[in-house]
Amino acid sequence: MNRLGLRTRVTAAFAVGASLLAAAMALFSYDLTRRSLLEERERTAVRAAFFDAAVVRSGLDTDAPDIAAVLGSLDTGSTRRPLLQRDGQWYARSAEIGGSSIPDDLRRTVASGTPAVQRVRSEGQPVLLVGVPISPTVSYYEITSLREVEQTFQLVALTLTAVAIMVAGSGAALGWYATRHSLRPLTAVADAAERIAAGDLETRLDTATDPDLARFSTSFNHMVEQLARHLERNRRFAADVSHELRSPLQTLAAAASVLQRRREHHDERTAMAAGLVADEISRFQRLVDDLIQLARTEQPANRECVDVADLSREVCRNQGLPERLVQASSARTAWRVDRRRVVQILHNLVENAVRYGGGPVAIRLSCGANGTGVIEVDDAGPGVPVQDREVVFDRFVRGRAAHARAGTDGTGLGLALVAEHAAAHGGRAVVTDRPGGGARFQVLLPGCVG
Repeated sequence: MNRLGLRTRVTAAFAVGASLLAAAMALFSYDLTRRSLLEERERTAVRAAFFDAAVVRSGLDTDAPDIAAVLGSLDTGSTRRPLLQRDGQWYARSAEIGGSSIPDDLRRTVASGTPAVQRVRSEGQPVLLVGVPISPTVSYYEITSLREVEQTFQLVALTLTAVAIMVAGSGAALGWYATRHSLRPLTAVADAAERIAAGDLETRLDTATDPDLARFSTSFNHMVEQLARHLERNRRFAADVSHELRSPLQTLAAAASVLQRRREHHDERTAMAAGLVADEISRFQRLVDDLIQLARTEQPANRECVDVADLSREVCRNQGLPERLVQASSARTAWRVDRRRVVQILHNLVENAVRYGGGPVAIRLSCGANGTGVIEVDDAGPGVPVQDREVVFDRFVRGRAAHARAGTDGTGLGLALVAEHAAAHGGRAVVTDRPGGGARFQVLLPGCVG
């Protein structure tokens, strides 16, 4: 299971924190608003009920009171409905309500002479019941509708929910912005590291971007400078050693050539020894040349517009191979690459096919949709085993096919140079099976023009 990224985790933490805070504030606000509105409505209903009870008491203080007229004289509006109990009989202004609307416990409390208030649901609607004792045999009740208050609660709840969602979204946006701003220096470091890995050792971080990260940027730049100096020392050392070896090697090669030409004047053992010396000197010269090329791969690629098809045909001519091996999938084969490196790539791949792959079958050039040029060299050899396909591009490594062929004098640096030159362009080298048998070496080079 893949772990979530830092930005996602921080954004989620901000969102969750903002949601919890918003939910807590929303619940607190809703509860406070609800209690305040209910208490205010209850106080208003109790005052109105006591006032109406006083009016009813005055209306009943006669020898033959007209209860219906007394109840009809009350100004209760549309939200309050009066109900009177006298000597066990119930009186109301409409037939919609009756004694069944009053709970038994409320009736007993009022009948005992104590005013009482109770919230219940009647016919699915919230109501407030206020009971006021008028005399031992008379009790007055008012049923106040709380539907308007409940609608207000619903509106408040909806508003607070919307606010909580917006706060949570704002928290997530704030977390995303904060992490983006905070991780920007790390992104700059990652970009700089990628450019340095590609060979651009002149890359540096701007120490004036963020005062808080000035020390970090300075340390990073110092590290890159030390690395650049170290690589340059190694490159110069390898180049100097290889260069200094050329002169004595040329002298030895000339002496070995003389011995080779005079083989018929020596006995068999001396002639064989002279041949072995000449072969080893020749191999040593190629090794020195490859080491010099390897030292040069530390430098960044010097890109220019190059016709890769012409380079491929030139390499074929130099190797004594027919130019028809070169197959370009597009009429435009101009790529922005390092000419010297691409020549070395083509030369090494073709030479590898000649020595170990039974000769090249085709050299294909194509340009991908993402602007990546592809060089493919097919051979007619036994192919490269799967277990060797990664290591054949390492330095001083020779594949099983090279070891199996007697008389091969490779240095084990040819394919390593191919991989190094490809990496200098920001590309890579791979080997797969060729349809029909053999190996297919592919080099991917970003910078294809067309």
